[in-house]
Amino acid sequence: MTSTGEALTVSKDNMAKLKDELQKSMMLMKDFDKLQNQVDMTITQEGLRIELLEAEAGTFFDLGSSRPTAKGQELMDMLAEELGKLPNNISIEGHTDAKPYAKPVIMEIGSSPAIGPTRRLMQTKGIRADQVSQVRGFADQKLRKPDAPLDASNRRISVIVHYVEKRLVLGIPQRRQVRRRRKIQGRGRK
Repeated sequence: MTSTGEALTVSKDNMAKLKDELQKSMMLMKDFDKLQNQVDMTITQEGLRIELLEAEAGTFFDLGSSRPTAKGQELMDMLAEELGKLPNNISIEGHTDAKPYAKPVIMEIGSSPAIGPTRRLMQTKGIRADQVSQVRGFADQKLRKPDAPLDASNRRISVIVHYVEKRLVLGIPQRRQVRRRRKIQGRGRK
């Protein structure tokens, strides 16, 4: 996240800093001003939710396809590069609107098969394979605008940067820390 190449460990205390850093990186993208209303970042109980919201004509994905547009690919490349520097787990979600489509491929944007290409694209650009903890396809079951089920912004990809779990201290999982303490105190398992 930082220009010095330092890795930022993102916890509840500094998730807003990650949001600011990502916004700064996005502003450096060519023509981002045309996309900024289609990207929404919010801090939630899960972590930082980054939503790539579609417009009527298709912003991040070709309309009727799970293939990203050039701008969609550029943004996902940048996100992958930046998020890949973090130790945090990431979830990727796909959502559709409620519009019935003649071609089943539209529904794939909101299903796991279509999220797969997004995941692979982001992994080739920086997100580690072990960093993706969940891939979720919701189709039209979690509409962003329930009062407008056909609204294009219901079609979206969400990338969630989860908070770092407190059980991980100094890179050592808690159960190993407990075993290490028991051993030091002479109370190891026998």
